[in-house]
Amino acid sequence: MNPIKSIKNLTGFEKLLWGISLVVVALSFLVMDEPDILVMISSLIGVTALIFVSKGDVFGQLLIVIFSILYGIVSIQAKYYGEAITYIGMSGLIAVFSIITWLKNPYEKHQVRVSALTPFKAIMIAVLTVAVTVMFYFILELLGTASLMVSTLSVATSFAASALALLRSPYYALIYCLNDIVLIVLWTIASIADSGSFPMILCFTMFLANDIYGFVNWRRMRRLQQKNKV
Repeated sequence: MNPIKSIKNLTGFEKLLWGISLVVVALSFLVMDEPDILVMISSLIGVTALIFVSKGDVFGQLLIVIFSILYGIVSIQAKYYGEAITYIGMSGLIAVFSIITWLKNPYEKHQVRVSALTPFKAIMIAVLTVAVTVMFYFILELLGTASLMVSTLSVATSFAASALALLRSPYYALIYCLNDIVLIVLWTIASIADSGSFPMILCFTMFLANDIYGFVNWRRMRRLQQKNKV
C-alpha cells in the first residue's frame, strides 16, 4: 500500500470527484459557527476512502478502518449507538479482513481481483444480515438508541455492504448507496434537534455520489478483467 502511487493511479475524473467531495464536505463544516473538527476530519477521511475503494485499491480499506473509528466516536456523541457499534465493531472489523483478502487477490495497478457473487454467497449474506439486524434491534433498543428503526436499517445495509466488499463483489457499492440514503435520513433527523449535524447530511450525500461511481467502476473492472482472461 503506497498512498502516493494510489493517488497517481486515479483518473482525471476520479481526482475531480475526490476534489469536489473534499470541498463540499470541508465547506459544509467551515460555514458553521462552531464546526466540530473531529466530525470534519472523519468525513474528509471517509470520502477519501471511498474514491480508492471505488478503484478496488486496498488503500481505501485501510482508510475505512480509520474512518470507522472516528465516525463511531462522533455517533456516540449524537447517541446513535447503533452507528457506533456498527462502524467500530462491524464495518471497521470487516474492513480489516478485507485488507487481508484484497491483498491476497491482486489484479494489477493497485486493483483487487473482482469476484462473482454466487447464489450460495448471496443467500448466506442475506441470512446473516437478517440475523444481525434482529439481534442489533434489541441491543439498540436496550441502549436507548435515537431513531431506533432508521438506526437498525443502517446496521442491516452497512453489514451487507461490508460483507460484499469483503467478498470483492461490485454489489457492495449498490448496497452502500442504500446505506448512504438511510444515513442521510438519520442525520436529517439529528439536524432538526441540532443544526451542528447538518454537515453530516452533505457528507453522506457525497458518499452516495462516490458509491454510485464505485458500482459503475467495479462493473467496468469486472468486464475488463474477464476480457483479459480470455
